[in-house]
Amino acid sequence: MKRNTLLTATCLVLGLTAASTGHAHRAWMLPSATVLSGENVWVTVDAAVSNSIFYFEYHPLGLDGLIVKAPDGAGLEPQNQAQTRYRSVFDVELTQEGTYTVEIRNDGLFGRYNLNGEAKRWRGSLDTLTELPADAKDLELTESQRRMQVFVTRGAPSFETLKPVGQGLELVPLTHPNDLFVGEQAQFRFTIDGEPAKELDITLIREGIRYRDQVEERVITTDAEGIARIDWTHPGMYWLETQVETSSKLPQVGERRLGYSATLEVLPL
Repeated sequence: MKRNTLLTATCLVLGLTAASTGHAHRAWMLPSATVLSGENVWVTVDAAVSNSIFYFEYHPLGLDGLIVKAPDGAGLEPQNQAQTRYRSVFDVELTQEGTYTVEIRNDGLFGRYNLNGEAKRWRGSLDTLTELPADAKDLELTESQRRMQVFVTRGAPSFETLKPVGQGLELVPLTHPNDLFVGEQAQFRFTIDGEPAKELDITLIREGIRYRDQVEERVITTDAEGIARIDWTHPGMYWLETQVETSSKLPQVGERRLGYSATLEVLPL
């Protein structure tokens, strides 16, 4: 069980940090719908790591760190969690009107060191640094903070669950993420610890890679205010991803790797 958990966590890190190439493993969540109405409303979310976006062909995504927030900001328990050969799955009941946020956080420390002339690797947190051998040599620590999100709205969109927390790399929607249409421009502000993420490259990949000759990924760069302006030319589900490396503010830690990804649905007018 521990081995499977470690493998899944490793796949999540690989999926969130891999460069945008045709052979990279990417981690993602895919909701059955993003805008719903009526009574007794549910959404099913698939989660996986794969070579091609939104195709199940490599490994299920671990659901450790899964958080579901209702429109009033309260936490919800995802239901019917299961894991198959290629994907994880869970349901969310939408009992309130407004926008729900489904999120997976993956924060931690990664270490490299030498012990008795042998290279070693370590994964943990500040609280578990004491697990490292006292005689470890050439220790190098890297901080990792990554966030993956999906947005689902029942009825009219709301913004309560979209408020930034001011930590790590975040998307702050100026355009509601469940109000995206072909022919209309969306504006998203990206921040790092609450400050504008300037000149940050945002990668967008539309669903249906298997049926195209090219991946057709788009790269949008944020302006001086951290705003990415996106003009949608095709409807469908999109995978949005960005990452950046900075210096860590933690003691004993050198590099800090921040990542963010989301699944967005663009509708025809």
